[in-house]
Amino acid sequence: MIQRIQSIYLLLAAAISGGLTFVLSLWSTAKEVVFSMNLLSSPTIVEKIIPILFFLSAALSLIGIFLFNNRKLQFVMGRLNILTNLFLLGVLVYLSLTLSGEASVSEKGIGMFVPVVSIVLLVLANKAIKKDEDLVKSVDRLR
Repeated sequence: MIQRIQSIYLLLAAAISGGLTFVLSLWSTAKEVVFSMNLLSSPTIVEKIIPILFFLSAALSLIGIFLFNNRKLQFVMGRLNILTNLFLLGVLVYLSLTLSGEASVSEKGIGMFVPVVSIVLLVLANKAIKKDEDLVKSVDRLR
């Protein structure tokens, strides 16, 4: 049952959360362009959390794909992934508001919007999972 639409949404969310973090920059300063993997060697804990949350989101999406037999657990994993992405979005907003402390102007990158796209895909996947669960419940009533 991997060919369902919610599996495609979850696969896209995993690819975006796990793959685009290497390609899209989070912010750039006059000296450097910062990707999420560069933040693992950062001195602050808040910046180290960002790549961990990106990969946790990708892992939860991939695990959710293979839980097609247990739709309730798949739905819960989707909700947990949405909460992870909301926390990641909050951390990114906090960092973007406290980022400009130097003399040169820093620019925010498109990588800051990756959690928003992932949240939209996860909501669509959860909607499809709920639709499947309702269909199974309606068939069970007829038996």
